[in-house]
Amino acid sequence: MAYRYRLLPTPDQLVGVERHCADARFVWNLALEQANCYRPGRQRTPGNVQRNRQLAEARLSSWLGDGSSSVQQQALRDFDQALRNWWAGTHGRPTWRRKGVHEGFCVRDVKVRTVSRKYAEVLVPKLGWVRFRLTRALAEHGMARVTRDRAGRWHVSFSSPQPPVPRQSTGATVGIDLGVVNTVTTSVGDHLHIPGLRPTEERRLIRLQRRLARQQKGSNRRARTKHAIAALHARAADRRRDWAEKTSSHLVADYDVLVFEDLRVRNMLRSASGTLDAPGHNVAAKAALNRRIAGSSWATLVRRTQQKANASSGCEVCVVDPHDTSRECSSCKYTAPVNRRSQAVFSCVACGHNEHADVNAAKNIRARGLRVPARGGRPEVGRPTKREPPGEGRSEQAASKGNLTA
Repeated sequence: MAYRYRLLPTPDQLVGVERHCADARFVWNLALEQANCYRPGRQRTPGNVQRNRQLAEARLSSWLGDGSSSVQQQALRDFDQALRNWWAGTHGRPTWRRKGVHEGFCVRDVKVRTVSRKYAEVLVPKLGWVRFRLTRALAEHGMARVTRDRAGRWHVSFSSPQPPVPRQSTGATVGIDLGVVNTVTTSVGDHLHIPGLRPTEERRLIRLQRRLARQQKGSNRRARTKHAIAALHARAADRRRDWAEKTSSHLVADYDVLVFEDLRVRNMLRSASGTLDAPGHNVAAKAALNRRIAGSSWATLVRRTQQKANASSGCEVCVVDPHDTSRECSSCKYTAPVNRRSQAVFSCVACGHNEHADVNAAKNIRARGLRVPARGGRPEVGRPTKREPPGEGRSEQAASKGNLTA
């Protein structure tokens, strides 16, 4: 994990950190251009050793020599690692880094000193000691990365092992259903909602977006409007991140086994616009749903829960197939689309079981998580088998009309 702190450079140091970001971005893009020029049958693209040799030659006869060699060399190491991740299939292909979007660089040989109870300083090449806000105690750390978000805030983050969450074994197991209306619903009946922008902030965001659409590109007023929009988005992201951290810590501390549904969030966020030949339907509604899904931070919550559970003893996290968990009755296991009457109402047509739909789905997720490890299988389970309702010769249409009784 990374411990992130708010960096407070002086006006003179601000010029230097922006220069380091530009150097790292330029070196990365140059290495990417070399890699993109490769074609079968041509000479191999430069490797890591050859790229560093070319960087040393370029520093002798160009403006790169005025920058920090350690910052530029680390940018090449980051690019080399990005290539290895792409070849391994764990990440996508490296892309171009753009000004105003990818602003950051690494500090390899980290030196930190405490100034007071609230402030500390980190040694940045060519700039000296730069102060940052000490919002939490410094732990054992490795490299430091200085970044700037789109709201203009500078941060420094230190990589550190995930500390264990203080907990005692409870023997409790919980299934967790992830949704849009209720971000988290547990099998014990708890409903958790992720915070976002307040209504007044949402109205202000809409006004700023309309103003941005009318302003001339490249103007100073448009730049100020973009900064105000970015500040609102950064505020919402901070609240979502804080909620995910606190919720994951509470889950790991309270339960020994946590079962999540294995959602393919990237596939769920695909656009419904279609093509010119086959245009999509309900595009605006799908776009609004995508914003709600992206603002729910499901992947962040699952990832942080897994990391904290791995670092803590006695806690296990597994994921199961979510197929038909919202249509399956947690009491009799009968599965049918008519069981789910609405977003919040679940009423089984076979046994008459009534419950909140999300709580019923969470109970099914918990049952699947317990069922598979018990027989020595993987946490990921296959699709459940559909059962016929009680009564021979009965159809789902008859069941939907209420002809089947418990």
